[in-house]
Amino acid sequence: MTTLIWIVVALVVIGVYLSWTAGRLDRLHSRIDAARAALDAQLLRRASVAQELGTAGVLDPAASIVLYQAAHAARQAEEEQREVAESELSQALRAVFAEVPQVEVVREAPGGEESLTELSEAVRRVPMARRFHNDAVRAARAVRKHRVVRWFRLAGHAPFPMAFEMDDEPPAVLEARASH
Repeated sequence: MTTLIWIVVALVVIGVYLSWTAGRLDRLHSRIDAARAALDAQLLRRASVAQELGTAGVLDPAASIVLYQAAHAARQAEEEQREVAESELSQALRAVFAEVPQVEVVREAPGGEESLTELSEAVRRVPMARRFHNDAVRAARAVRKHRVVRWFRLAGHAPFPMAFEMDDEPPAVLEARASH
């Protein structure tokens, strides 16, 4: 009888552990979803501000076209092409805002100061949002690598979390503006 009680206790402890691990994994997946939504919002905000600047007529025509096309491509990209399109927008922003005189041209235009402030904040927030997302992905992957999680299929049918890898380096001129 004592052996039966110990077996039942052991099964209950194992069941509680498995339940706790499955709950932890579920919370990590929820955290990934929330972080991805925040990242998507910041990427959309950055692309929208860049697209507005591209169509505002304050930049020279070549810079306007480069910025508008990169922002439009980033907003319209399919999921599997999103990282490349967002990286290309980062490169376009660095090319257009490579020097202070270009920033001054935008600042002097009507509403330019507000647009520059909004763009500076957007390019500053994208790397932070991406870092939060990738940290959540790393944590979920670490839990999913455990044998117990794989053996008992505690992740269910949730897709394996993928990091969002892109070039998110902001233009130095805008980065200096955002830190002031």
